[in-house]
Amino acid sequence: EAVVEMVAACREAVGKNFVIMVDVCYCWSNAREALRVLEKLEPYDLFFMETPIRIDDMEGHRFLSEHSPIAIAAGEMLNTRFEFLELMDRGKVDVAQPDVGRVGGFTEAKRVCDLAGDRGKLIVPHCWKTGIGIAASIHLSAATAHCPYIEFLPSHLSESVLRRELTVDEIKLVDGKIPLPTRPGLGIELNPDAVNKYGVA
Repeated sequence: EAVVEMVAACREAVGKNFVIMVDVCYCWSNAREALRVLEKLEPYDLFFMETPIRIDDMEGHRFLSEHSPIAIAAGEMLNTRFEFLELMDRGKVDVAQPDVGRVGGFTEAKRVCDLAGDRGKLIVPHCWKTGIGIAASIHLSAATAHCPYIEFLPSHLSESVLRRELTVDEIKLVDGKIPLPTRPGLGIELNPDAVNKYGVA
């Protein structure tokens, strides 16, 4: 009930043309419990529901993907393309969410993106940790035609000092879009003071 109330309030606040994605952080114990809430959320036109159930519950993901009126997104904790293959083929999720820093770097992340594309799935990369990961996710999304969004947390809203301090120049969201960096590499500069302060030898 609380989830439905919050989503309803968000939809009322932003209007009908604003894209809303909801992350519930694995809050339901099983797929049937999740489905009861997802059906109540249908009128609010969500783009997807992220991580409704445990990531290892493949049959539960399949059940939701077959019955939910809202697309299901997952994958932020997965480590290789093989885990994503199981999530997409057995779990039938609609949106795969590789984290470049966790899945195995650019090469493995791109493999996941290609496998998702072959299956008609969307990619929305997970990224919540540092400005390095944000920059990497931006480049990955630019090279992936079936990636309409990335997960983006502005640094000033983050609880993590690494997200706030590790890079000198904050990547900006401008009118709902993130311009690609134009400098070499990832297009960011590390803050040497933060590297020295938080580095581990």
